[in-house]
This record gives sequence, C-alpha cells and structure tokens, in this order.
Amino acid sequence: MRLTEEQEELRSAVRAVLGRHADGAAWRPLTEQIGVAGLAVPEEYGGAGYGAQEVHVVMEELGRELSPVPYLGSAVLVAGALLASDDAAACARLLPDLASGAGVGALAWAELGSWDPSAVRAEAAPGPGGSWRITGAKEHVLDGAEAGVLLVAARSGAGVSLFEVPVDGTGVDREAAVTMDSTRAQARVVLTEAEGRLVGAEGAGDRILSHVLDLACTALAAEQVGAASRCLDVTLAYAGERVQFGRTIGSFQAVKHRLADAYVLVESARSAALGASLAAATGDPELSRRAAAAKSACSEAFSTVAGEMIQLHGGIGITWEHDAHRYFKRAHGSAQLFGPPAWHRARLAADLGLIAV
Repeated sequence: MRLTEEQEELRSAVRAVLGRHADGAAWRPLTEQIGVAGLAVPEEYGGAGYGAQEVHVVMEELGRELSPVPYLGSAVLVAGALLASDDAAACARLLPDLASGAGVGALAWAELGSWDPSAVRAEAAPGPGGSWRITGAKEHVLDGAEAGVLLVAARSGAGVSLFEVPVDGTGVDREAAVTMDSTRAQARVVLTEAEGRLVGAEGAGDRILSHVLDLACTALAAEQVGAASRCLDVTLAYAGERVQFGRTIGSFQAVKHRLADAYVLVESARSAALGASLAAATGDPELSRRAAAAKSACSEAFSTVAGEMIQLHGGIGITWEHDAHRYFKRAHGSAQLFGPPAWHRARLAADLGLIAV
C-alpha cells in the first residue's frame, strides 16, 4: 500500500515544521501553514475534507518526534465524535474553531481505566430549559486541563449520551495528571452537577464512542509506527558507529539478527496501521476489526523496538540525556491508551465469534 504523491508532500511538510519546532510551539505552524487540525473535517465546517489516510500521515510524523501537540485529542477524538453525532448544529458551532486550530477540544470518556462505552458510569439528569446536569469523574482526558471545548460521555435515561460542558462552568474541576510520559498531556475531570448540552440524539453515545474508539486506535497505531520507526533508525545509526572489540557492533551477527527482527516488527505494524486507516477512509465495515488488530500489533511492536533501542545502546540508553527513555515511556503509555493489546485482541476474537463475551 503506497501513499499518494499529495500524501507524501503532506508528510514532508509536517516533518519540516516539526524539525524547526520540537515542542508544543509546532501547533501554530502546523495548523496555520498546513491545516492539519482540519484535514478530516468536511469543507462545510471549515476543514479540508480529507480523511483517515491523511490523519495517518500526520500521526506517523508526530510519533517520530514524540510531539506534544493536541492533535490526537482534538482533531481526532473530538472532531470525530462531533461528526459521528450527526448533530449539524453542534458541528457548525464547534468544528470551525477546532479545524483552524484556534480552539482545542477534549473528550472526557474513560472511567477507571476503561474505554469501553459500556463502562461509562457518569450520570446525566435533565435540568431546566432543556439543559442537563452531569456528575461523574473522567480519567485520561487528553489535553483536558487546557482545552476550550469539553465533550463528556454520560449515562442518561436512554443510555450513554454525549454532552458539551462549558469548561469554566460551575461544577467542573479539571486537574492535570502527572504521567510517566510527559509528552502526552492528560487530565482528570470531575463533574458535580455541571451544566451540559446534549450533542446528537440521547442514547446515541454507544454508537458514537464505538466509532471514535476505532478512529482513535487507527490514529494511535500510526503514531506508534512512526515512533517505532524512529527508534529503529536511531539504533541502526548507533550500531554503525559504536565500536567494540575493534568492530562496529552492527557487524556482529547477534546484533544483526535483533535489528532484522525489529525491522520486521516495524514494517508489519506499518501494514496493520495502513490497513486500518484505509478502512476508516473508505467506510469499510471491517474497520472495527482492523482497528483492534492495528492497536494490538502496533502497541506491541513499539514496546519491543523501544526496548531494543535501550538494550542495543548499552549504558547510554538508560541515561536521562538520551532520548531512548522518552520513546520507551511513550511506548508503554500508548500501549495502555484506548485499551491494552489484550483487550483489543479479545474484542477482535469476540467479533470473529472465537470467544463468547
């Protein structure tokens, strides 16, 4: 599966910006000069009207640099949830700012470490004038402490539903979380009868979140591939420079085998991630299966290759000054984000009828 010429140009443009801006300062040029935040947003809402394959390209490049920009949480999760809600008014109100990058959104979804829509326990009760009152606690909210748009999944009388909650409203407490991976901003959001506005149909949250989970896993798989590929590139370069016993360590057969195995893992993961992004772009009914397979395969590939990066660098690989620890932390953090590999394999097996749930 090959990228188009236009997608390769997108890759080059994103890589050039990230090469000049290695931290959160990249967000402004990425959104203003390239328009990454609106790639998957329809033109009617201020976006570019592209899809998941372009998102894949951006996520791979962000993964290579471990960029802390709020792309995954805002441009993938929140934009994806709004579009899946089929709420034209909410999309028209919120998506233009998100697509331009002027605004950043957060989706408060996970509870007690679970991203399964059926695990949502936050409660939504009808309030005055058609409003709602939301009560509950949400964990692992990407960019949740700084976002200007907050979508919350809560359970109403009709089932899981999606609500827009003003970030500065009464009863909203947002606290930045201290995470092992400092390049991925997360927050804990506690709501105490916070005012909310229904987004989409009441009870449509299961459908919306299930689709967003597929998009999230697909995008994250691309990020993991990009990061794993960078780990391999750095390790290959080091193996060709580090001399031991009068030879470069890359000339030893045992090291060659480990590097070859890492290459196979990266390329296999890339195939899985590309397959999921193509399914998302074309509306393939196999998307859920492909997304689950990609999340599982790419999580384990990245964790393995990041571990090999440390091992083959030797002593320098465990120092604070070297980037190896940053990739290792991202690998293990991203493996748990949106559910661990074992959970996705169980989802895939259940969907294929191999196990009962």
